[in-house]
Amino acid sequence: MAELIAASGISKAFPGVRALDQVDFILKPGEVHALVGENGAGKSTLIKILMGVYRRDTGSLSVKGREVHEFSPEAAQDCGMAAVYQDISLARSLTVGENFYLGHMPKTAFGTIDWSQAYEKCGALLAELGLHDIDPRAPLSSLSVAKQEMVAIAKPVFENADILVFDEPTALLANEETEILFSIIRKLRNEGKGIIYISHRMEEIFTICDSVTVLKDGRHVRTMPVSETNPDDLVRLMVGRSMEDMYTIKRAQHGELALEVDGLSREPRFRDISFDVHHGEIFGLFGLVGSGRTEIMRAIFGADPIDRGEIRLEGRSVRFSHPSQAIAAGIGFMSEDRKNQSIALPLSVRTNINLANYSSISPFGIVNRTAERDASRIYIDRLAIKTPSDTVAIRNLSGGNQQKAVLGKNLASNSRILVCDEPTIGVDVGAKSEIYKIFERLTEDGVAILMVSSYLPEIMGLADRILVIYEGRAMGIVSRSEFDEEKLVRLASGLNA
Repeated sequence: MAELIAASGISKAFPGVRALDQVDFILKPGEVHALVGENGAGKSTLIKILMGVYRRDTGSLSVKGREVHEFSPEAAQDCGMAAVYQDISLARSLTVGENFYLGHMPKTAFGTIDWSQAYEKCGALLAELGLHDIDPRAPLSSLSVAKQEMVAIAKPVFENADILVFDEPTALLANEETEILFSIIRKLRNEGKGIIYISHRMEEIFTICDSVTVLKDGRHVRTMPVSETNPDDLVRLMVGRSMEDMYTIKRAQHGELALEVDGLSREPRFRDISFDVHHGEIFGLFGLVGSGRTEIMRAIFGADPIDRGEIRLEGRSVRFSHPSQAIAAGIGFMSEDRKNQSIALPLSVRTNINLANYSSISPFGIVNRTAERDASRIYIDRLAIKTPSDTVAIRNLSGGNQQKAVLGKNLASNSRILVCDEPTIGVDVGAKSEIYKIFERLTEDGVAILMVSSYLPEIMGLADRILVIYEGRAMGIVSRSEFDEEKLVRLASGLNA
């Protein structure tokens, strides 16, 4: 059977940058093909060319044995291609079933929408894929972000696509949901479908993928069977360092107590949560998606109310009714939903870095433009944010550089306690390593970091202690000397260690 995709000598340039340089890529029927590389390596550009979003400058492209010249998203869809991007591209105001049938709702003999058929068929597919707990009649906005992601994954299956692109599909999924995804992918592979799988998580590539293509600086480095490589070699091809080096940071000496949480509760989200964090310490929260980790973080930051409990900053009892009060008290926050809650996509890098700082650089409500510019340049330099200038829209930066700008925003407002919810989500291995080194420098300066991560190698590599959460309850605090992956998973599953 013909190759599903055959791309040869693909090049693409944007003003000031050559995104792809003579890249080859082949996808075969019944193959799960990993596409890996740092942010800026060219993965997104290649995918957008394959999906008809961008026009290639040079090179040839064949889909299912037929050469294509003028390619568009509509043409890609007609060829049976579908992509599940990292940013969920669904209509959140519509129901799950409406999203599945968007643009082609089934009709009755009288020409009206056949809602019964729509929801019945949608529900049957969701059940077939193991997604029994998703109601096809539920508004998408009522679902958790993880469930919305599962709907986005199920939709191209519903549309019977032959070529599927999954871009960081497990970023917000729990272990159980990841296993459901993998079972869906295996089903598709067995049916002869072709899957392009993009992930920064090495263990996923070696669990589900058959082959892997490495891109670096817009060039094709190597394509090989997954069975002929290993995680360390793959990371070296991508960034020139081993995985072990990524999670090796210097441990800062811990100072005085920075934050104390005592009996914090917000029923039914979480209850009786108690812990403390010292200056210079990285304190981790680990639990499955939906365990209450994010809600605890938001309550500490004043974004959500609490029912009872006490928060103390350096021994002083505080109670925040709004995030602005937490910011004024020296607490910074990095949301897991970076693009909707941590940055303003249409605004410039300069504005985003100063978002939490305008109260101090705007006497009498007038922005001090010199102070605004100086602050942005300080943190662009200090955090090595790669941007043509601080006046470009932050949406044009890679995920890693956006996240470093979020760090800059918190540092510009003089945060001494940094609350980080999934700080490296959607960030490539190179940018992750840079963020870890920033954390290392911050702890050396006495900043206390409270960090949520779903990725065990990350949280075990960075944290000094880990509080495990299960269904809103604290299952125990584990010291670094006692870190053990099986122990942490058992606690996060509600079992005794």
